[in-house]
Amino acid sequence: MTTTATAHLRRRSYRALEPTGLGIVIRWVWLSVAAIFSFFPFYAMVVLSLKPGMVVDFPQSLLPWGDLSFASYEQVLSGQNILLWLFNTLVYSLVSVVAVLLLSTFAGYAFAKKRFAGKEVIFWSFLAMVMVPFQVTLIPTFILMAGLGGVNEYWGLILPTLANAQAVFLMRQFISGLPDELFEAAKIDGAGEFRIVMQIVLPLCKPVLATLGIFVFLWHWNDFLWPLIIAKSNDMFTLTVGISSLHEQNVPLSVMLAGSVVALVPIFLAYLVAQRYVQEGVTGTGIKG
Repeated sequence: MTTTATAHLRRRSYRALEPTGLGIVIRWVWLSVAAIFSFFPFYAMVVLSLKPGMVVDFPQSLLPWGDLSFASYEQVLSGQNILLWLFNTLVYSLVSVVAVLLLSTFAGYAFAKKRFAGKEVIFWSFLAMVMVPFQVTLIPTFILMAGLGGVNEYWGLILPTLANAQAVFLMRQFISGLPDELFEAAKIDGAGEFRIVMQIVLPLCKPVLATLGIFVFLWHWNDFLWPLIIAKSNDMFTLTVGISSLHEQNVPLSVMLAGSVVALVPIFLAYLVAQRYVQEGVTGTGIKG
């Protein structure tokens, strides 16, 4: 069977699997309902943040009209340390993303393409960390950071989160699929290990790096427990810890929701940028024989 005939049969099989008539209507209705339920909490957060001083009364309070005001946003951006908390969260998230991606790429390359004694034992022992809850190692980690002087410091906040077993596993699995001939040719041309990783492995891993970067960024942006413990002053709070502290100050609900909206915007922008980057990486990356 020719390639053209195979492709034609494949397209016919795909069309046969597509729903028609009532199936399309049911799928559209189901997806619409799911989208509404998923979007509703964000809608309520934005609407209630625009109604300062109003008693929450459902469902009237959720109507998108009435006395709308940006006073809560002005109070958050001027009277609170939201901008400083935003800066701390950006430092924590962005530095962690870059460091985790680099470290996991080097580690994944070593586990995938290098030969050394005890490689499998080391890899699976490191991967076993995934089964250990972070709460179990929380106290020893804090004692270690406190002994090194990392309490209330950026490096003390970032350093314990860089050993990411999931990221190493993902990079190792992806790099294992790259042809060995590519690395052998680079070595014949005189390229060292560092140059191979930076100029060959990283460009070929753009799709998985973009996907991994999204998850790592979200993990650190939404992290609450470790920043709460390691930060001892208000100036070192991240957004999650800072917004949570507003509740103890008897701050109005609209102000807290306005702070949550401000914290959501960078995540949304990062998702849009990274989503496009993933698509470009998938369509533009590959090895052609």
